[in-house]
Amino acid sequence: MTVSLSSCRRVSAIHIALLACVAPAWSQTSGITDLDQVNITIGRGQLRSMHGLTRPEFENSLAGTSPLIAVSRLPGVSFTSADTLGSYEWSTRIAVRGFSQTQLGFTLDDVPLGDMSYANYNGLHISRAISSENVSRAFLSQGSGALDTATSSNLGGTLQFYSTQPQKQFRLQVQESAGSNQHRRQFVRLDSGITDGGQWYISHTQQAAVKWKGTGDQRQEQWNLKYFQEIGTSRLSAFVNTSRRRDIDYQDMSLEMINRLGERWDNFYPDFAAALSASRTSCGNSGSVYVSQCDDAYYAGSGLRDDRLGGITLDTELSDTARVKTTVYRHDNHGSGLWFTPYTPSPDGTPLSLRTTEYDIRRGGLLTVLRYDFSDHQIRLGYWHEGNEFQTARRFYPTPAAAPTDPYDYPTNPFLTSWQYRFQISTDQVSVSQTYTASPELVLGAGFKTLRVGIDGMLEVGTGKPSGSIIAENYFLPQAGLTYQVSPNSELFASVARNMRAYPATATGAAPFATTDAGFEAMKDTIQPETSDTLEGGWRAHSAQFQGSLTAYHVRFGNRLLAVQRGAGIVGNPSVLSNVGAVLSTGVEAALSVRLAAGLHWYNSLSQSTSIYQDDVMSDGVRVAIAGKQVVDTPRTLFKSSLVYDDGHLLVQLDADHMSQRYYTYLNDSAAPSRTLLNLNVGYRTKRLAGLSDIGVRVGITNLTNQSYIATLGSNDFVNSDASGTSQTLLPGAPRSFFFTISARL
Repeated sequence: MTVSLSSCRRVSAIHIALLACVAPAWSQTSGITDLDQVNITIGRGQLRSMHGLTRPEFENSLAGTSPLIAVSRLPGVSFTSADTLGSYEWSTRIAVRGFSQTQLGFTLDDVPLGDMSYANYNGLHISRAISSENVSRAFLSQGSGALDTATSSNLGGTLQFYSTQPQKQFRLQVQESAGSNQHRRQFVRLDSGITDGGQWYISHTQQAAVKWKGTGDQRQEQWNLKYFQEIGTSRLSAFVNTSRRRDIDYQDMSLEMINRLGERWDNFYPDFAAALSASRTSCGNSGSVYVSQCDDAYYAGSGLRDDRLGGITLDTELSDTARVKTTVYRHDNHGSGLWFTPYTPSPDGTPLSLRTTEYDIRRGGLLTVLRYDFSDHQIRLGYWHEGNEFQTARRFYPTPAAAPTDPYDYPTNPFLTSWQYRFQISTDQVSVSQTYTASPELVLGAGFKTLRVGIDGMLEVGTGKPSGSIIAENYFLPQAGLTYQVSPNSELFASVARNMRAYPATATGAAPFATTDAGFEAMKDTIQPETSDTLEGGWRAHSAQFQGSLTAYHVRFGNRLLAVQRGAGIVGNPSVLSNVGAVLSTGVEAALSVRLAAGLHWYNSLSQSTSIYQDDVMSDGVRVAIAGKQVVDTPRTLFKSSLVYDDGHLLVQLDADHMSQRYYTYLNDSAAPSRTLLNLNVGYRTKRLAGLSDIGVRVGITNLTNQSYIATLGSNDFVNSDASGTSQTLLPGAPRSFFFTISARL
């Protein structure tokens, strides 16, 4: 059994690869260096800004923590969540250099995860894709991912996760965790070891916790199965992962609500009578007059998600100079977002009903990369195809007062379907790149990709909403870069890249089909997909005592899409997806990892940036003067620090995470204040005890100083202005929490 604490005696994995990861330029995988084993190939550094995390970083995280929390230590990354472990998807947000989560690309073992948004139409969140205990490493390209990465949304970079390999020895790993808010998590993994039929592991994870405020559980069950076999010079691997997740929502709040009701205010669940009473007295039902306090609390909301994700990869040597890696994959999802609304009564007269937004994904694809090496050149040819049938619907279900619907279950027998869509999405991407080692010091690289995403949207139930087709395509998205080895211990790099984001295939939000027939016809032939142009350069260096990096970047985000009102809404003019100008982002990122003494290391990252809207927006015939304003939910300053002592037995880790203020209005008149969070992690492990091996115990404390702060912004989207503080689109962060984990191997 692998202990939950790091078994690495040399250095904690928080000492991230600050140097270019060692791999051919433009490749998808990379090596990681540490302070004791710097592993840099002369002239083979990455041609772009890239940072990575290794296995011990994830092992040293609290059991069940989202892998995104570990990633958030990297330069340029901001992460927020309203729950302690970062797994409550409605609230989780990750952003890089001013680009939001929906403008990034994510993969697991090269399989695309889409944009990991809550209402995802082409993927799933990493917290559902794999148990955190089975994550081996992650690589973040802050500016632009490799050309052959399978993503259609990476305006602002890519984040690639990789799962652990099956162990070479038979082992049974058991891990048990408990903590605040009745948190409990069990993880069991069985590794076959090397057999004639290959190596495999299977793991089961069960997790549940009571919300830190209000009532309700967050529950998840996962199965992960992975297989690996070497066949001559070829490598065959396959995985199948399942997830069953149930989240009871926290109530979205406003600044006014937080001041009036306190940050621990929440919904009525499970008190249905209280929800009925509020609906009858405050929401315009039963002859009452509507008042804004109607929206202080609802009965409940929840997110239900069931996923099956699988992939098979064959990595084959064709000759001494050529190798091809091919992956086929499949993902099935059934999900629903539930909200008990006081604005639509049930047929029996109950002044509440259950509104759902339902999701079903059936997607499969193939991606292949051919690598050919000759002389001082490497050529890579990549192809990715995905076919996706996505169905979504907005339905209403009765909620009789005598037997209200359980928010943990999928409801049946709707009394109203407002709309039902079927989307057919076809994605094709071709990439070509070449890397040339001009000298032992200088490596040059260049290439391009073509991307085409076609959407056929069919309205199957409902009226007034559009059916039709729309295509996002660009046949020349180039990248170029270089690295120059200044000395054996330092190098310079520079790169430039252009990327495009495909249109979302959804019927809600900022999407082409989230409008009327007239709105769709007005924009379908003139709308342009979002693009980004990234220029970055920097320096990386290392010695036996430190690793450091310094990166500067400039990004132009063009053809920004926003759903805006075309004329006065009161006379029926629809909100239409529109191109509303550009954003310019400029920043500097630095990271430094220092060995202070044997077993004692100190890691710091600092990001300073500005992301500014360049154009005003016309909405409802009124100019909204946002030009020159900071992009919403984009802090100007991020600082992360981690002091770690690890002698192979005792682990003590103190983390600090500072984020400056963030605006949630386009006019920058309302913001969440800056916050600094401290987390403490203490553990001990030993190799043998009472017939067990690799025994580990650990205590973790999050939000050590019990700071009150606002975590998530824009949970109900962003607004132009909120001078009164009444926009209900904020989620407070979790208070101080304690966790205990014990693990052993049989």
